[in-house]
Amino acid sequence: MPVQNYETLNNNTDVTSTKTLLHEVIPLTGTIVSGTYGAETSEENIKNYSHGMFQSVYDYPYLSSSANHIFDITMGYDEGSAFSGSGNIQNSKKINIYNQFSQVLLGYTGSTNTVEIFESDLNFADNNRQMKSCYFINFSRLLTKDQIKKGSFSITLSTGSWTQDIKAGAFPNGPMITLSDASASATGGTNNKGVAGEYGVLYRYNGTTENTYGNGGAGGDGLIFYQAGIAVITSSLWDNFLNQPNDIMPLNNFYRRHADGFSQSVSASFTGSTISASCDALRHRIGNISYNNTTEINSTIYFCRTPYNKYNYSSNPTYTSGSKIRVKSVATDTPISYITTVGLYNSNNELLATAKLSEPLRKDNTSEITLRVRLDY
Repeated sequence: MPVQNYETLNNNTDVTSTKTLLHEVIPLTGTIVSGTYGAETSEENIKNYSHGMFQSVYDYPYLSSSANHIFDITMGYDEGSAFSGSGNIQNSKKINIYNQFSQVLLGYTGSTNTVEIFESDLNFADNNRQMKSCYFINFSRLLTKDQIKKGSFSITLSTGSWTQDIKAGAFPNGPMITLSDASASATGGTNNKGVAGEYGVLYRYNGTTENTYGNGGAGGDGLIFYQAGIAVITSSLWDNFLNQPNDIMPLNNFYRRHADGFSQSVSASFTGSTISASCDALRHRIGNISYNNTTEINSTIYFCRTPYNKYNYSSNPTYTSGSKIRVKSVATDTPISYITTVGLYNSNNELLATAKLSEPLRKDNTSEITLRVRLDY
């Protein structure tokens, strides 16, 4: 029986690496976000917490074992915002939420060592088009995978008021607008200076072109952080804008539904309502959310080569019988083996991985075979 041989892999000629990006379309309809499982008083797929700092949205009633977490939603404002005030409901929590998202997504300023302010453009350091009061939608890693594909995100929002029971067919109520990062792509239209990775600007999108009349007449109305899977939407989306086109009504009628049927403007909602109530106000205006997630598959490919003068004998104990090779009928015939498995070993000849062939490959001293082994991770 021949001694088992090992072939050394040359990192320069026998090993290479590659990366593959897989994308999956994720459509989130507004009926899942609010409506499928009841009205605002009995939404079984919406989970509110005792701390009252955010709420979670599930695709099924969250007590169900089959429920999947879709996203978390919350809101907050900078302490320098016009909304900030000690008499506001949950004022400190709203400030802390804004600061936390800013710290995690943008980091600190270089001069004053304070958190950066969100801006609806690709240069958050120029202090233009600042978004000091925002909604934050944190998408589940189950759906975003490794990141959101650039240029694929869109969210449709209602500009009308929510004053009726959703079950009565009032969802969504009012004209709809769509925010999109359609200008972003793998080669441009994004900023990679955020500490949480790249982000793109969400502009109002009419289906063919982007409009930059939001947020005071320039820039967009929000940001999408691709690797973090977080959308940031400015509350000023529901304010009156300069240079607003005629086909969109004034967006100053953002309301939330109180238990007693009383309505509140967006400004009053940010200052005079709890975080959960403000989240309800936005959630019930979501028509659709759509994006492509990205799964990054890294691979190492090994080219395992079998020279003509090696591996022509099998290490299987049944290969010989009575010192004779079973697959030879004539003593002068060429030895033959059949390759069924490839093993990858470390420098101490310890087996690390095996790869099975779909069918045995015939090998003798008249042929050489190169087997391509791919490890994905």
